[in-house]
Amino acid sequence: QVQLVESGGGSVQPGGSLRLSCAVAGSISSTSCMAWFRQAPGQERERVAAERSVGPTTYARSVKGRFAITRDNARNTLYLQMTGLKPEDTAMYYCVAATGYWCPLRPDEYTYWGQGTQVTVSS
Repeated sequence: QVQLVESGGGSVQPGGSLRLSCAVAGSISSTSCMAWFRQAPGQERERVAAERSVGPTTYARSVKGRFAITRDNARNTLYLQMTGLKPEDTAMYYCVAATGYWCPLRPDEYTYWGQGTQVTVSS
């Protein structure tokens, strides 16, 4: 059984920074794709960033240059460093994992999901 537990969300002012963490319990291959999705009220889930050890990381255009996804296999933890936060980044952020190394865009193609952590950006 695999469990993903996010932490690090909170409220920040525009321009601020947050680092989200996702602790992985259970067995996930170090080459499996892991990603961060987010969902704002009334919006569809959007893939923010994806990481796979055998290929490049990918980012949504809206966060490229501001967010960075990293993975520490020794600590079984996935991170999302967010800088230059904007009000439109406000959403519930989810850590997800696929069973293969390919990183799909569609959320229903990811097998494992965390419970989410809320990020709110406002002045």
